[in-house]
Amino acid sequence: MTSLGQFLRWLDGAVEEVRPRIILHYIDFLMGRGLKPKTINCHLERIRQFYHYLIQEEDQELVNPVKKGYGQRMSKPLPRHLTEEELDVLFKACKTLRDRAMFMLMLRCGLRVGEVAALTLGDIDLRRRRFTIRDGKGRQDRIAYLSDDALLALDDYLMVRPASSTQRVFLVKKGTYREGPLSIRGIQK
Repeated sequence: MTSLGQFLRWLDGAVEEVRPRIILHYIDFLMGRGLKPKTINCHLERIRQFYHYLIQEEDQELVNPVKKGYGQRMSKPLPRHLTEEELDVLFKACKTLRDRAMFMLMLRCGLRVGEVAALTLGDIDLRRRRFTIRDGKGRQDRIAYLSDDALLALDDYLMVRPASSTQRVFLVKKGTYREGPLSIRGIQK
Protein backbone atom coordinates (compact mmCIF):
# COMPACT_ATOMS: atom_id res chain seq x y z
CA MET A 1 0.00 0.00 0.00
CA THR A 2 1.31 3.46 -0.84
CA SER A 3 2.02 6.00 1.86
CA LEU A 4 -0.88 8.13 0.62
CA GLY A 5 -3.22 5.13 0.75
CA GLN A 6 -1.99 4.31 4.23
CA PHE A 7 -2.64 7.89 5.34
CA LEU A 8 -6.17 7.88 3.90
CA ARG A 9 -6.90 4.57 5.62
CA TRP A 10 -5.49 5.92 8.91
CA LEU A 11 -7.37 9.21 8.55
CA ASP A 12 -10.84 7.89 9.29
CA GLY A 13 -12.44 11.13 8.11
CA ALA A 14 -12.84 13.52 5.21
CA VAL A 15 -9.78 14.82 3.37
CA GLU A 16 -11.24 18.32 3.53
CA GLU A 17 -11.24 18.29 7.33
CA VAL A 18 -7.55 17.52 7.80
CA ARG A 19 -5.71 20.19 9.76
CA PRO A 20 -2.03 20.48 10.74
CA ARG A 21 -2.81 18.99 14.17
CA ILE A 22 -3.99 15.77 12.48
CA ILE A 23 -0.77 15.63 10.45
CA LEU A 24 1.21 15.88 13.69
CA HIS A 25 -0.78 12.92 15.08
CA TYR A 26 -0.03 11.00 11.89
CA ILE A 27 3.69 11.72 12.33
CA ASP A 28 3.46 10.37 15.88
CA PHE A 29 1.71 7.26 14.50
CA LEU A 30 4.50 6.71 11.96
CA MET A 31 7.18 7.23 14.59
CA GLY A 32 5.40 4.75 16.85
CA ARG A 33 5.71 2.19 14.08
CA GLY A 34 9.48 2.68 14.17
CA LEU A 35 9.83 4.28 10.75
CA LYS A 36 13.01 6.17 9.96
CA PRO A 37 12.97 9.95 9.45
CA LYS A 38 13.57 9.62 5.69
CA THR A 39 10.55 7.33 5.34
CA ILE A 40 8.37 9.68 7.40
CA ASN A 41 9.50 12.59 5.21
CA CYS A 42 8.52 10.61 2.11
CA HIS A 43 5.05 10.04 3.58
CA LEU A 44 4.69 13.75 4.33
CA GLU A 45 5.85 14.76 0.86
CA ARG A 46 3.27 12.48 -0.79
CA ILE A 47 0.51 13.92 1.38
CA ARG A 48 1.73 17.47 0.63
CA GLN A 49 1.71 16.73 -3.11
CA PHE A 50 -1.77 15.18 -2.87
CA TYR A 51 -3.14 18.37 -1.32
CA HIS A 52 -1.23 20.44 -3.85
CA TYR A 53 -2.95 18.44 -6.59
CA LEU A 54 -6.39 18.94 -5.02
CA ILE A 55 -5.80 22.70 -4.73
CA GLN A 56 -4.18 23.30 -8.13
CA GLU A 57 -5.80 20.74 -10.42
CA GLU A 58 -9.17 20.09 -8.82
CA ASP A 59 -9.72 23.73 -7.78
CA GLN A 60 -10.72 22.77 -4.28
CA GLU A 61 -10.52 25.49 -1.68
CA LEU A 62 -8.29 23.78 0.85
CA VAL A 63 -5.28 24.69 2.91
CA ASN A 64 -2.40 22.25 2.66
CA PRO A 65 -2.14 20.82 6.19
CA VAL A 66 1.46 19.65 5.80
CA LYS A 67 3.55 22.59 6.98
CA LYS A 68 7.16 22.99 5.85
CA GLY A 69 8.59 22.52 9.35
CA TYR A 70 6.98 19.12 9.81
CA GLY A 71 9.80 17.20 8.14
CA GLN A 72 11.92 15.02 10.39
CA ARG A 73 15.59 15.87 10.89
CA MET A 74 17.87 13.43 9.20
CA SER A 75 21.09 12.38 10.85
CA LYS A 76 24.26 13.10 8.94
CA PRO A 77 26.94 10.43 8.86
CA LEU A 78 30.25 11.29 10.47
CA PRO A 79 33.05 12.11 8.05
CA ARG A 80 35.23 9.18 7.13
CA HIS A 81 38.79 9.45 8.43
CA LEU A 82 41.87 8.79 6.37
CA THR A 83 43.82 5.61 6.94
CA GLU A 84 47.57 5.73 7.59
CA GLU A 85 48.19 4.46 4.05
CA GLU A 86 46.03 7.25 2.59
CA LEU A 87 47.91 9.81 4.71
CA ASP A 88 51.23 8.47 3.41
CA VAL A 89 49.99 8.85 -0.17
CA LEU A 90 48.76 12.39 0.57
CA PHE A 91 52.04 13.54 2.08
CA LYS A 92 54.10 11.89 -0.64
CA ALA A 93 52.10 13.99 -3.12
CA CYS A 94 53.19 17.18 -1.32
CA LYS A 95 56.05 18.38 -3.50
CA THR A 96 57.13 21.38 -1.41
CA LEU A 97 57.72 22.19 2.23
CA ARG A 98 54.97 24.81 1.92
CA ASP A 99 52.38 22.23 0.84
CA ARG A 100 53.43 19.81 3.57
CA ALA A 101 53.15 22.54 6.22
CA MET A 102 49.69 23.60 4.97
CA PHE A 103 48.32 20.08 5.02
CA MET A 104 49.86 19.33 8.40
CA LEU A 105 48.12 22.39 9.86
CA MET A 106 44.80 21.32 8.38
CA LEU A 107 45.17 17.68 9.38
CA ARG A 108 46.81 17.88 12.80
CA CYS A 109 45.59 21.28 14.03
CA GLY A 110 42.08 21.30 12.55
CA LEU A 111 42.46 24.40 10.40
CA ARG A 112 40.08 25.09 7.53
CA VAL A 113 41.40 26.07 4.10
CA GLY A 114 40.40 29.71 4.58
CA GLU A 115 42.11 29.81 7.97
CA VAL A 116 45.35 28.50 6.48
CA ALA A 117 45.19 31.11 3.71
CA ALA A 118 44.62 33.93 6.24
CA LEU A 119 47.31 32.87 8.71
CA THR A 120 49.92 35.61 9.30
CA LEU A 121 53.38 35.51 10.78
CA GLY A 122 52.16 37.55 13.76
CA ASP A 123 49.57 34.86 14.56
CA ILE A 124 52.24 32.20 15.19
CA ASP A 125 53.98 31.68 18.52
CA LEU A 126 56.47 28.86 17.93
CA ARG A 127 57.91 29.12 21.45
CA ARG A 128 54.51 28.34 22.97
CA ARG A 129 53.63 25.97 20.12
CA ARG A 130 50.38 27.74 19.32
CA PHE A 131 48.82 30.21 16.94
CA THR A 132 45.77 32.42 16.79
CA ILE A 133 43.06 31.90 14.22
CA ARG A 134 41.41 35.25 13.51
CA ASP A 135 37.87 35.46 12.15
CA GLY A 136 37.43 31.70 11.94
CA LYS A 137 34.10 29.98 11.52
CA GLY A 138 31.34 32.16 12.92
CA ARG A 139 33.70 35.15 12.92
CA GLN A 140 35.26 33.81 16.12
CA ASP A 141 38.92 34.03 17.12
CA ARG A 142 40.48 30.95 18.66
CA ILE A 143 43.80 29.51 19.74
CA ALA A 144 45.08 26.32 18.12
CA TYR A 145 48.06 24.30 19.27
CA LEU A 146 50.78 22.80 17.11
CA SER A 147 51.36 19.06 17.22
CA ASP A 148 54.95 17.82 17.01
CA ASP A 149 54.79 16.97 13.31
CA ALA A 150 52.89 20.17 12.41
CA LEU A 151 55.46 22.24 14.32
CA LEU A 152 58.29 20.51 12.48
CA ALA A 153 56.64 20.97 9.07
CA LEU A 154 55.85 24.64 9.74
CA ASP A 155 59.33 25.33 11.05
CA ASP A 156 60.90 23.65 7.99
CA TYR A 157 58.78 25.81 5.69
CA LEU A 158 59.49 29.06 7.57
CA MET A 159 63.24 28.38 7.24
CA VAL A 160 62.98 28.42 3.41
CA ARG A 161 60.12 30.91 3.09
CA PRO A 162 61.32 33.87 1.05
CA ALA A 163 61.26 37.33 2.57
CA SER A 164 58.14 39.16 1.52
CA SER A 165 56.32 42.40 2.19
CA THR A 166 53.18 40.44 3.06
CA GLN A 167 52.68 39.06 6.55
CA ARG A 168 50.79 36.02 5.27
CA VAL A 169 52.56 32.78 6.10
CA PHE A 170 51.92 30.91 2.87
CA LEU A 171 53.07 32.51 -0.34
CA VAL A 172 52.66 31.71 -4.00
CA LYS A 173 55.35 32.46 -6.51
CA LYS A 174 53.92 34.49 -9.37
CA GLY A 175 56.40 34.42 -12.21
CA THR A 176 60.07 35.00 -11.54
CA TYR A 177 59.92 38.38 -9.81
CA ARG A 178 56.82 38.69 -7.61
CA GLU A 179 55.50 36.70 -4.70
CA GLY A 180 52.19 37.15 -2.96
CA PRO A 181 49.83 35.57 -0.44
CA LEU A 182 48.32 32.24 -1.36
CA SER A 183 44.54 32.37 -1.84
CA ILE A 184 41.89 29.87 -0.74
CA ARG A 185 41.43 28.85 -4.36
CA GLY A 186 45.16 28.40 -4.75
CA ILE A 187 45.23 25.99 -1.82
CA GLN A 188 42.24 24.08 -3.16
CA LYS A 189 43.93 23.63 -6.55
